Amino acid sequence: MRRRFIDTNVFLRFLLNDDPDKAAAIERLLTQAKRGEVVLVTTEMVLAEMVWVLETSYGESREGIVQMIEAIMAQPGIDVLGGKLVAEALDTYAATRMDFVDAYLLARMAEQGVDEIYSYDRKHLSKIPGVTRLEP
Repeated sequence: MRRRFIDTNVFLRFLLNDDPDKAAAIERLLTQAKRGEVVLVTTEMVLAEMVWVLETSYGESREGIVQMIEAIMAQPGIDVLGGKLVAEALDTYAATRMDFVDAYLLARMAEQGVDEIYSYDRKHLSKIPGVTRLEP
């Protein structure tokens, strides 16, 4: 099976449909992936970039962003490297005011059995049960 990487801007063109020709081409690609003709590979970093772009450039709501990322992750034929951690981060992102990268960081810490973090972020990281924020 041929594996091909898929980048942030491709997902964005499809989700936002701001270029109908590109969105239609991407829909055909996603159909190929669904039929098993190709596996589209992406990473947690691509999804993190997507969250940031959707928030800062397009003003999308947190709920809308979560729905978009979950739809990508549920798409047959898409392999999200680190997908389990992305799903955990999305849960935290949806339930708190924490940004996605911090939510992902907490998921990664839990995976690694780490419960202390050096950070100056008093707003979010000081309020997480079971995590101790330290300052150097």
